[in-house]
Amino acid sequence: MDLLIVKYLHVVSSTLLFGTGIGTAFYLLVTSWTRDAHTVAVVARYVVIADWLFTATTIVFQPVSGLWLAHRMGVPLTAPWLYWSIVLYIIAALCWLPVVWLQMKLRDIAIDAAAKGEPLPTRYGGFLGAWVALGIPALLSFLAIFYLMVAKPPLQFLQAAMPAMATGVPC
Repeated sequence: MDLLIVKYLHVVSSTLLFGTGIGTAFYLLVTSWTRDAHTVAVVARYVVIADWLFTATTIVFQPVSGLWLAHRMGVPLTAPWLYWSIVLYIIAALCWLPVVWLQMKLRDIAIDAAAKGEPLPTRYGGFLGAWVALGIPALLSFLAIFYLMVAKPPLQFLQAAMPAMATGVPC
């Protein structure tokens, strides 16, 4: 496959991944503040669909295309900017997995409350808090990844630490 096409798809995919994450987080959070079970149920339903449709596919495509690009361009995975991008991506992905479960839980709680004509129960807030708590490190990780991908800083001080980290020897 042509290098330019894969680069283009990699950038578009990262845009979809980040944009869907920001968009769905905004709508679910703002809608949750209304405490209107019916409205939250409708929005949460679409948030879960968007996450499976866009986030799940791009969260798989990003590392596949990124690793292919690194290989094709001769960039070693130990290049500090790429190494830390991969570490941050893994952190973001590990945050996303429980976030999806939490979104489905929030959706189900809201659907149940709306069907009964009741307000959102107190436990909804606990799940929402966990969802936000996991979303923050994912967001910060993606912002850092974007910086690292664009700037490709040399980060020499990290190069010295990487071998020690790989062997478990303190720096």
